[in-house]
Amino acid sequence: MRSPALRHVLTHLVTPLLMCLGMGLAYMGAFVTPEPHHLPVAVVGAGPETKVFAQTVKDRAGDQLDVRTVANRSQAVDLLKSRDVTGAYVLSAKTPELVVATAASDMGATAVEKVFTPVAARQGVPLKVTDVAPPVPDDPTGQGLFFLLIAVSIGSYASVAALGAAGAGLPMRIRALLAVGVSGAVSVIGAALAGPVFHLAHHDLASVWGMSWLYSAGILFIGVGLHTFLKRWTTLAMMVLFVMLNFTSSGGLFRPELQNGFFGALHSFWNGAGFVEGVRSLLYFDRDGLSGNVGTLFGWLVIGLLVTAIAGAVEHARARRAVQEEPVPESVPESVHEPVPEPGRAERGAEGAGESEEIEQELEESVAV
Repeated sequence: MRSPALRHVLTHLVTPLLMCLGMGLAYMGAFVTPEPHHLPVAVVGAGPETKVFAQTVKDRAGDQLDVRTVANRSQAVDLLKSRDVTGAYVLSAKTPELVVATAASDMGATAVEKVFTPVAARQGVPLKVTDVAPPVPDDPTGQGLFFLLIAVSIGSYASVAALGAAGAGLPMRIRALLAVGVSGAVSVIGAALAGPVFHLAHHDLASVWGMSWLYSAGILFIGVGLHTFLKRWTTLAMMVLFVMLNFTSSGGLFRPELQNGFFGALHSFWNGAGFVEGVRSLLYFDRDGLSGNVGTLFGWLVIGLLVTAIAGAVEHARARRAVQEEPVPESVPESVHEPVPEPGRAERGAEGAGESEEIEQELEESVAV
């Protein structure tokens, strides 16, 4: 291609086109066709009639449902609050009841209601639906936590461009300290949105803030470290890690049992799922499972610290090598008054201009995303 300017433009169009492809594959693959995959449900009752009924439901549903039996309603409620089941059907000839926990997943509760409503209809009786863990009135669908995840994530990965590109001239330890400060600021914004602004968190707001900081810091440290190696491709990498794979596997809209196996598997260890499920545990389920979710966030933070440490060591080695390879300037006689052009000044100027352009473009891409 003869035109350098045209080649430059086409090269930079690769990133948005890859983002378009990646976002389409991720979001449409995760959300377009939600179907139950081994959705865990319970049938409540005692005796052989209960077992026969449960086996009949299982046979009709196939791989869509995992059906277990429990002896009484209290046990079923415990399973719902520990999120081991999505719904529990209480057998009764006159008043069958479906027990759900909408705060765990509004879509999951809807799915099990669709399964058991026809069952009650065949008995000729209406189905009573009881919600043992409803979301707060300010977040009736329970999906506000998903949008909180989006806000905190965007504030985190968009800041990576500023710290990695515009701050590239700063020592890594300074960028690391800035990452701590920026993640703190992002978490304060997240806590404000969750608490006084939209009232998603009616209690334990300080803990929500702490989890937001932990989540944000993990993203920032990973991004700052990756920038040393990926440069302007860091934005695309952050999009893949913390949008395409992160939002889709978080369980904020659909629990993993309503998604295909790929996103369901990611849900077990990805940081967005750790954040969403951790805040759910905190606000609605008496902290059940909270330690595991916080452990997931700590794990991602440790990965970020390791990546940043490796990047700092690489940058230090590069700087030392550059100093060793720098040519020693020859002495200039004092009698020569005419200024001598510094070797490589023009090249370094052009390189600096190119680097400045790359920084501006990376920031623009990040903000546009």
